[in-house]
Amino acid sequence: MTITLETPGADRLDEAVTALRRWQDDRAPLHLHPGDLGWFWRYGTAATATAVRTWTRDGRVLAVGLLDGPGLLRLTTAPDARRDEELARRLAADITGPERGVLPAGKANVEAPMDALLHASLHEEGWDTDEPWTPLRRDLGAPVPDPGLRIEQVGPERAHAFADVIRASFDGSRFTADRWHAMAAGTPYTDARSLLAYDDRGEAVAAVTVWSAGPGRPGLLEPMGVHRAHRGHGHGTAITLAAAATLRQLGSSSALVNTPSANTAAIATYRSAGFHPGPETRDRCRDA
Repeated sequence: MTITLETPGADRLDEAVTALRRWQDDRAPLHLHPGDLGWFWRYGTAATATAVRTWTRDGRVLAVGLLDGPGLLRLTTAPDARRDEELARRLAADITGPERGVLPAGKANVEAPMDALLHASLHEEGWDTDEPWTPLRRDLGAPVPDPGLRIEQVGPERAHAFADVIRASFDGSRFTADRWHAMAAGTPYTDARSLLAYDDRGEAVAAVTVWSAGPGRPGLLEPMGVHRAHRGHGHGTAITLAAAATLRQLGSSSALVNTPSANTAAIATYRSAGFHPGPETRDRCRDA
């Protein structure tokens, strides 16, 4: 059967979310997670639908992509389709052909599972590799230590406080309470929780959102941030432990996070919270 590229539309986004949930597995390398779509949902359902691409064959979703910024495609495939030669050729053709409506001409990056045949197909098209990223994982089979800070789950009444911490954690962030509400209205947030950590003076110092993919599957931290005015006190470790504990309560088998390998401070924080680094990953990149 022919492989079909689609932009599914708002009424069919759940198909992509369901596929991503089903594909999460502790034995697989870190790849696109339903929480990645959930975090993008802060821009609203219509924007998320515009940014999602699916590839199907005989009615089955084989690959899901997210246009997560100018020239950046984050893509994953069904586990049994990563070495599918026909799919790899079709993905490469759609990615490299700007008329296909996936990526524009010029500079571009593609994130895909490192064991996907797509890497070889893009290499043949002249694509290079970009800077390394480090995936980290914490097993959730055993209870998680107490974080040592007061942790609150964020609801609508705390959206402003959550947004304030996220903006103070990431340079250039424009995250707002309205964007939290948009994110929380998305399908993936059904299995997600946002958390705030407070210091002994009652100030909100760190924030995280965790995304479950269902019981027995790995969950994701995205985003996790510490207020720039409260760094250096172990708050990053504390909120990460709280995130892991929350995912365990949701039934997740492990907690996942991914960070640039150059961000040694973030890696140290995750390691201090019991996360273990895996083999580095690299996007495929095309110069302008």
